[in-house]
Amino acid sequence: MTADDPTATRGPVHIVGTGLLGTSIGLALTARGVPVTLADTSPSMLALARDLGAGTIESAPAPELVVVAVPPDVTSDEVAAALQRFPDAVVTDVASVKSVLLAELRIEARTDPTLDLSRYVGSHPMAGREKSGAAAASADMFTGRPWVIAAHSGSAERAVLAVRALAADAGAAVVSMDAGEHDEAVALISHVPQLMASLMAAQLVEAPDRALALAGQGVRDVTRIAASDPRLWSAILTGNAPAVSALLRTIRAELDTLLDAVERAASDGPLAPGAVSGISRLISAGNDGVARVPGKHGGARRRYTEVIVLVPDEPGELGRLFSEVGEIGVNIEDFQMEHSPKQKVGMAIVSVTPEAAQPLEQALEQRGWRVVAP
Repeated sequence: MTADDPTATRGPVHIVGTGLLGTSIGLALTARGVPVTLADTSPSMLALARDLGAGTIESAPAPELVVVAVPPDVTSDEVAAALQRFPDAVVTDVASVKSVLLAELRIEARTDPTLDLSRYVGSHPMAGREKSGAAAASADMFTGRPWVIAAHSGSAERAVLAVRALAADAGAAVVSMDAGEHDEAVALISHVPQLMASLMAAQLVEAPDRALALAGQGVRDVTRIAASDPRLWSAILTGNAPAVSALLRTIRAELDTLLDAVERAASDGPLAPGAVSGISRLISAGNDGVARVPGKHGGARRRYTEVIVLVPDEPGELGRLFSEVGEIGVNIEDFQMEHSPKQKVGMAIVSVTPEAAQPLEQALEQRGWRVVAP
């Protein structure tokens, strides 16, 4: 993005909260030349966001749009405060729960008729990282990612258009949902996966060192998102408790069925009636679920072939591999890196289209790379 790109958001935009999302939004907008002001209860976080280029910390001069980017448990208070402080501004938030916030704001509006909810539109950019804070922010955080616009029945058209423009100017793909549909969706694709990763990672706390030394990419993949902020996720999950609890009950029932099959095998042997079929059904259902996850650029999921290359654990070697794959003329569709404990090489798992796999293997071997069978 450059300041010369056309943008629908004219600003000024006032961002309340300079964590990962707030700072990333500021960076995305300032890169397009949109004037941004910042506010945060933490002077050090505010100064860091400013120094990174996310905006200025002067008083907001009658902003056109206010973006509330604070934890979910205090979001409704900040939205209400922004609506009162800036009587002409459109106000949105980027919290990952929507129904409870809207309910809280409607309760407050009933006790304070001056609270104009027609200028409020909830939203949620589906982007983030395991790391938090302004230091992890990026102007490209939202590029190509879904950004849910959760307008309510009383949202004014100009407010909806302003928030849609914000999402589009940040490079996101705009998706419209109501608050309830959003919360059920994120419970399925974000909130409960976080809990599953944390549950598995928690089993490693008391694990023997000899067992952990065997850890491969499987356990790393399953537990990757477990390295998340406990305070933030506690607020998110309690805020979306109805949708999360319903899905957890479904998983508990399926886990009980799986446990029954495994316990049959444990007590009566691997070929006990119902043991193999019970496990097989779950694995097959998992195959079907994975097949439904959208593929690259949101299209149909494609099957790729993995080319595994041994890469010396030395500076510049991985970059050299990427460069030479490009010189060969093959596009990398996906990539993973595995490290074996105490080994001085890593395994670069390069996913390519099936027709490109064999030519790539041959070309890499000619260039001195060691390609191994998957």
